[in-house]
Amino acid sequence: MLKHPAEAKSHKAMDADSTTTTMMAAAVLAIAAALLASLPLLYRLLFAGACDKPTSKPLPPGTFGLPVVGQTLSLLRALRANTAEDWLRRRAASYGPVSRLSFFRRPTAFLVGPAANKFLFTSPALTTANSEAFSRMVGRRTVRDVAGEHHARVRAMMLKFLRPDAVRRQVAAMDAEVRRHIDQRWRGRAAVAVMPAMKELTFEVMSTVLFGLDAAARRELSAEFQQLARGIWAVPLDLPFSTFRRCLAASRRGRRAVAAVVEERKGRLRRGESSPDDDVLTHMLAGGLPDEEIADNVIFLMIAAHDTTAALITFLLRHLDANKDAYAKVLQEQLEIARGKAPGEALTWEDLSKMKYTWAAAMETLRLVPTAFSILRKAVDDVEHGGYLIPKGWGVMNAMTMTHWDPAVFPDPGRFDPARFEEGSASTVIPPFTFVPFGGGARVCPGNEFARVETLVAVHHIVTNFRWKLAAGCDGSFSRFPMPYPAQGLLIDIEPIQ
Repeated sequence: MLKHPAEAKSHKAMDADSTTTTMMAAAVLAIAAALLASLPLLYRLLFAGACDKPTSKPLPPGTFGLPVVGQTLSLLRALRANTAEDWLRRRAASYGPVSRLSFFRRPTAFLVGPAANKFLFTSPALTTANSEAFSRMVGRRTVRDVAGEHHARVRAMMLKFLRPDAVRRQVAAMDAEVRRHIDQRWRGRAAVAVMPAMKELTFEVMSTVLFGLDAAARRELSAEFQQLARGIWAVPLDLPFSTFRRCLAASRRGRRAVAAVVEERKGRLRRGESSPDDDVLTHMLAGGLPDEEIADNVIFLMIAAHDTTAALITFLLRHLDANKDAYAKVLQEQLEIARGKAPGEALTWEDLSKMKYTWAAAMETLRLVPTAFSILRKAVDDVEHGGYLIPKGWGVMNAMTMTHWDPAVFPDPGRFDPARFEEGSASTVIPPFTFVPFGGGARVCPGNEFARVETLVAVHHIVTNFRWKLAAGCDGSFSRFPMPYPAQGLLIDIEPIQ
């Protein structure tokens, strides 16, 4: 039967389309197969030069794991499940105190022990290593990223407001913020999720004391800041509906809010209505830092002064709930201070100096649950450690709990025992670089005194105003990714102390 010419033409077009589709599908499959086949080659190229340097020292033992992925996903899963210590201990048992792995697509030396901690904190061959997500969320011109004289200059600007003499003048302001927070978020409630509450509190304290932000600016920044902080450890894929894209959008909005504050402070400086001594932001403006660099450092300081202290206070309350003897000693110490205060009278620097056992309990909390699981650095030159070569460009990492939980230094390391850090105790002689929650050497955290005062003020007002216990169904378990975070935010039942 003869076909109509138009029908025959239509069938030919369909056949052509079918052939084209088949050819395109075959091409896609061929490209995919080629990519898969080339992964080992790409992986070798990625680490070329890192593994083939002629040297008298060998590379660290171990493997880089799967092509491209390396051990990243495996270690991140262990952090989320709070099994990362076991993961790393097995690795150290297999390869020794120096081994190699691949983390976030970078060949990395994993180091164990006090000598390793000292190396990370003091070696001039190492510099700060930021993930791509961190740099995109926070910025690329923070005090962590600059070097030499410029680093010293920016650090000095921050230290002006973080030195003990400066923090001493901030005690009353911190006390006022803690009281306001407790009145608004704790009183009249039967239960509190501690971690979210402490994140809110530390954000308020830091925003008020360090940056002098008013209530409107704090509200505008708070939501955006919480979102961008979640993106620091996100996979840096800027795809629709991804966590990274949502957090990146929050970072942009937060940066616009900071830029508005910078402009407002510029105007006040021009009009003579403010002084460089008022707050960190105004001091950086008066010091001539570019606006973009100021924004980077403001966001960085917000992260550094916010999440870590919130985690410390949260886990201190968790350990006091589980250790009644320690709780009784902290309560007695704080009540003695409270009895010497008039109603509504703020704490003073002298009051804080009497909180010795409370701070020992905080230090023991940091030993058991350091707020940063590991320290990451990058080799800026070939460097040797432990008899092995660490090539330029490699990452270098440790895990604080490897020394914090060392039974040779801290007997019965899983036990919560603040006496380890009490003044005058025989157990307080701790070898250098075994207890490093605030870093060490020239890279010790500049905000450790600020964190100490903020923690003591918050704990004083919580323990003298409330009794608490874990709420039903809250078992106190926690994840370590990206920082220690308890299940249900550490939900506690509270009742006021009359």
